Amino acid sequence: MRRFFLVTTFLLTLFFSQGKAQDYTYGLGLRFGGYENGISGKYYINEDTAYEGILGFRPGVVVLTGFYQKYAPAFEVQDLRWFFGLGAHIGGISDRQYKRFTGNDDKIYNNGLLLGADAMIGLEWLIPAAPITLGVDLHPRLELAKGPFLDLEPAISIRYVF
Repeated sequence: MRRFFLVTTFLLTLFFSQGKAQDYTYGLGLRFGGYENGISGKYYINEDTAYEGILGFRPGVVVLTGFYQKYAPAFEVQDLRWFFGLGAHIGGISDRQYKRFTGNDDKIYNNGLLLGADAMIGLEWLIPAAPITLGVDLHPRLELAKGPFLDLEPAISIRYVF
């Protein structure tokens, strides 16, 4: 219920805000996901293209994920943009159970490597007059090394931009 309230408040703020566009090149912050939390860094190549890296953590798992992303204006709201991206992940498991957001747990009997393909779609809002972005995204992940299986994770991000 608390997540629903936070997401609803965030979306209402997006739709009722007006602001002056600000450009930035780098962003560094936190990502809070359905099962994986971590540190997120973003580097813009140009106005509509960026690279994003996420160092994610969950019990017994560490994962490094990289994305190539494209951006476009959203809903004719200034400073709000859609994005989608493709990428890959690599990580390691130190436990004997892999927790999935869907609620199904895949038993993994050997500690080892995670490796797979990733996609992401979401919205990012640059807060007017503040060096902060807020984002919501959906992150499908295809695990190949311990799978194959597909998992889906929603997340909220906050980044300091410079």
